[in-house]
Amino acid sequence: MPRVRTRTILVTAAVAALSTTASAPVPKNLPRGVSQVLYELAVPAGSEPTPEKVALGEKLFNDKRISVNDKVSCATCHDPAKGFVDHKPLAEGVAAPAKRTQRNSPTVLNAMFNAVQFWDGRAPSLEEQAKLPILNPIEMGQKSSDDVVNKLRGIAEYRTAFQQVFGHELTYDDVAGAIAAFERTQYAGDAPFDRFVAGDEKAIDDSARRGWGLFNGKGRCNNCHAFSTVSPLFSDQKFHNIGIAAHKTDFIGLARKATAIVRGGDLKQIDELAIQTDLSELGRFLVTKSSNDIGAFKTPGLRNIAITSPYMHDGSFATLWDVMDHYNKGGVPNPNLDGGMQRLGLTEAEIDDMVSFMASLTSAKFAAFGKQEMVATGKKGDLGDLAPTPDAAKPAAFGVLVRKGTSYD
Repeated sequence: MPRVRTRTILVTAAVAALSTTASAPVPKNLPRGVSQVLYELAVPAGSEPTPEKVALGEKLFNDKRISVNDKVSCATCHDPAKGFVDHKPLAEGVAAPAKRTQRNSPTVLNAMFNAVQFWDGRAPSLEEQAKLPILNPIEMGQKSSDDVVNKLRGIAEYRTAFQQVFGHELTYDDVAGAIAAFERTQYAGDAPFDRFVAGDEKAIDDSARRGWGLFNGKGRCNNCHAFSTVSPLFSDQKFHNIGIAAHKTDFIGLARKATAIVRGGDLKQIDELAIQTDLSELGRFLVTKSSNDIGAFKTPGLRNIAITSPYMHDGSFATLWDVMDHYNKGGVPNPNLDGGMQRLGLTEAEIDDMVSFMASLTSAKFAAFGKQEMVATGKKGDLGDLAPTPDAAKPAAFGVLVRKGTSYD
């Protein structure tokens, strides 16, 4: 949670992360809080979400027949009525309850603006993101892309629809392209905060206004969750170790294990390791094999954060108050803890104000659900600046990594 970034830096970072050789036309009347600049960068020419492609993608997104046992769809973990999440700590697919995934379901809202997809950034595009869960053994369980294609070609309505939309028999790339087209229509803005920024001082209450000040000041949240009207996602699109996995993980042992087995560039293997094994806690390291990325996960955007609980890559925090308490204590010490993680010294009242501010980022169409969720989760326990006591018996508690000549890069 850092220093205020300038408009120039934000735009430069956005361009570097999302630049393409050409862009699709920008829809008219984008809601407040959705940047035309980012839209132009995020949608390559040829990938524009046409009405026909979006309708087909929405059907596929909600169709359980895309899974091996006809029981799981994309919407199972990304429910459109619930902020495109499932409100479970860990996602559940075809193998549940015997096997559950090791990751929390991130929202689809504004995913089109992500520079890379998933908590560890292993997928470079929405299309690649759409492909992997279908083939993951414990998510949708299909054994191969050919199996998916053969199954969908056996359904008359899809044979007709793909021919009409794409002009040829359906392919796995087309399946992913249609789902991605639907997801590119799920941009989220039109929150009370957007009206406040536009000049309506009464759009948010006094508590939220104080929280906005703390967000950019004492709370230092804008270091990783910076906002501008050009880059309104409240995310730096980077990866950080904030001491979540350190609660339960010996990073050193896991990194050695991963280094020995991870095949560079094999997205399917990385996907399975991230979803199905204890190596999940290594985060971005599985993708880059760089020691700097051990335990690092993507900074999520904060829009609609009030309706996407539980939080963090492992769903370990039930409420926004829990999240703030974690940051207030400076995270859990570990060899790769991000340098920006420090004790904040926020009082309980200040934490309440910051939660009020984050609640003001809820889009109008989810307003009622957002209020319901804030009441349902609520604040539990005592908060305030109480630092944790490191446990010397846990390797992750130490702040110095002794490699003894071994490199994980």
